[in-house]
Amino acid sequence: MPQQLLHSPQNPFHSFWMAGYECTDQLNCFGHRVDFLHLTGHYQLLDDDYRGLADFHIRTVREGIRWSQVERTPYHYDWSVVHDLLAAGQRHGVQQLWDLCHFGYPDDLTPLHPQFARRFASLCRAFVDFYRSVRPEGELIVTPINEVSFMSWLGGDVRGTSPYCVGQGWEVKYGLMRAYIEGVAALREADPTVRILTTEPLVNIVPPLNATRQQKALARRCHQDQYQAVDMLAGRMCPELGGSPAYLDLLGFNYYYDNQWDIVSGQRLGWANETNDPRWRPLSALLQEAYRRYRRPVVITETSHPQEHRPNWMESIARECAKALRGGVPLWGVCLYPIIDRPDWDFPEKPWHRAGLWDVELPAAGAPKRVLHQPYAQALLAAQPVVAKAAERQALAATKLVSASAATLPA
Repeated sequence: MPQQLLHSPQNPFHSFWMAGYECTDQLNCFGHRVDFLHLTGHYQLLDDDYRGLADFHIRTVREGIRWSQVERTPYHYDWSVVHDLLAAGQRHGVQQLWDLCHFGYPDDLTPLHPQFARRFASLCRAFVDFYRSVRPEGELIVTPINEVSFMSWLGGDVRGTSPYCVGQGWEVKYGLMRAYIEGVAALREADPTVRILTTEPLVNIVPPLNATRQQKALARRCHQDQYQAVDMLAGRMCPELGGSPAYLDLLGFNYYYDNQWDIVSGQRLGWANETNDPRWRPLSALLQEAYRRYRRPVVITETSHPQEHRPNWMESIARECAKALRGGVPLWGVCLYPIIDRPDWDFPEKPWHRAGLWDVELPAAGAPKRVLHQPYAQALLAAQPVVAKAAERQALAATKLVSASAATLPA
């Protein structure tokens, strides 16, 4: 067991298994604002959605405030919908982790705007003031900006969202991380007890088979680039932004079936590695790599698979989580995201992704209906004791290590 675990922060999560509700509010590739809080029916069915989690031992969820909806006029905030979410969480005893920026910004802002960071820091202060006015006690866990690396690529390189650029990925990332760091400073100034949960993609970028020396170097560099955002937050990179090791708290990583690919062709490596591709790496190894880099507790903050392979994916996730725990990674949770099925950002009229624990039926009138995907549900219930057993063994090993260390201290 790594010595660093002796002094790790306390686990704040109410359950290991978590649910993520799609809360994106970005402008899609056509410039249309999406709002999945209402489109999926989550807002209309808050009580039903939270009530259904109990059967799966889920007591912690990820929610988002939807910045573009909260701040329609600069520096003026409408917290009414967030208040409703908070009230539902309190009614059902559900712990809520809060995304302040989940892909969307107000209409008059982009990460390249000179006032972007200032406006975001102001939002952070206002959110803490509002939250503590409703919940003066208890732990507040915040993700300031979700998936900076992905947002930088989507908006900075492939024109998938605002600011609709090509070849400006680094500039967008720099602007986002300036806001992220100023936001964390504002959160901690307003409430020093706020916990920060990063949520970055966890990927494996590989060279082609029989690659040249240059292709291997390119793959290594691109693979390491996945850590840029967290390195900036920690002050290891671009220290002029004000990052600090003190800002590293809870490390969230988002991992999906298509998170490993060939840097030259873009071809995805099969997630089950049925072809025994030597370049493929198991999730447990990727978690080990990330943990060794930062030595902070780890959470899988998003994971899912669409369609019929949902149960197979859950079996794989459970197996790899147990392996990571046995290898000493302080893995504190797994978030199933999305817990409720969702449409496509750019083509919402197409069939939905079928990636949730619950599918959605859209009636001619009224709120969307939930349909539990039974094979996924059974796989989740079977996965839980597998991971719990590995976590218990890790906790026991950590306790023995602490006891042994204390016994060697001078009286």
